[in-house]
Amino acid sequence: MMVFSVHHTTTYRYKTPVRPGLHQLMFRPRDSFDQRLLDCHLEVAPMPAEVRWIHDAFGNCVTLVDFAERTTLLRFETSIRLDHTPENAPDFRIEEYARNHPFCYEDEELPDLAPYIRRQHAEDAGVGQWLDKFVVGGTSRPTGQLLMTLNEAIAESFSYKRRTSRGMQTACETIERQEGTCRDFAFLMMEAARSLGFAARFVTGYVSVPDRDSPVRLGGGSTHAWCQIYVPGSGWVEFDPTNGIVGNRDLIRVGVARTSSQAVPLSGSYWGDPDDELGMDVSVQVKIESSL
Repeated sequence: MMVFSVHHTTTYRYKTPVRPGLHQLMFRPRDSFDQRLLDCHLEVAPMPAEVRWIHDAFGNCVTLVDFAERTTLLRFETSIRLDHTPENAPDFRIEEYARNHPFCYEDEELPDLAPYIRRQHAEDAGVGQWLDKFVVGGTSRPTGQLLMTLNEAIAESFSYKRRTSRGMQTACETIERQEGTCRDFAFLMMEAARSLGFAARFVTGYVSVPDRDSPVRLGGGSTHAWCQIYVPGSGWVEFDPTNGIVGNRDLIRVGVARTSSQAVPLSGSYWGDPDDELGMDVSVQVKIESSL
């Protein structure tokens, strides 16, 4: 068991005073068997007119912050501490019927999983062409081995490149460019898995980059993204194709959703001119306070 602390600051600067609109934050992790929230704290400048909390359609905890005054600087500073129980290796306890791919999910689960199986860009043929390198049509393959192969293929074959601009590449754009951000890689993994009939969902959170002898973790210093694949017998299994991680080691899960646009760590608006925005600075520090 580990105790992690996360300090996350996002600062917006404006040329002339603007009035911030409603902002939505997703920073509070959900308690689960593998992570337990100990403390969370939010500071906002300028002083907000209202702060309230809701649960979205996926059960994620979302903070809504509204403002009443104009400002040239807008800052959100969040801190969390949590117990984290890492998995040393993927625990693929797969139901007999799903041990080899292809398979079909059971009838009682399929209605709930169906939205997560449907591809977001089914018209893109590039994903199928890329999959042909790893999956031979008409053959059976161990399910766990297949998913780990896809995860490793992205981690080993694509270059990580941090991008500050808004939006996300399509899976085909990532394949063509052979590079992307953690969000791009998570989306590619999801589209590939979905095209094979797996249920997949997007995860936003943080990755720990320990100052010790260990593999280098990409995606530190900012929020991180990966995906989960539903494996009968194991449930939703974490796959981080940016770092080749299977399981939750070094990953702090904050929110899950069907698409990446439904799991944005911070979003909002302002009243002012488009050229008033001078830029955004993001700082994320993840520390291990103790380890047992």
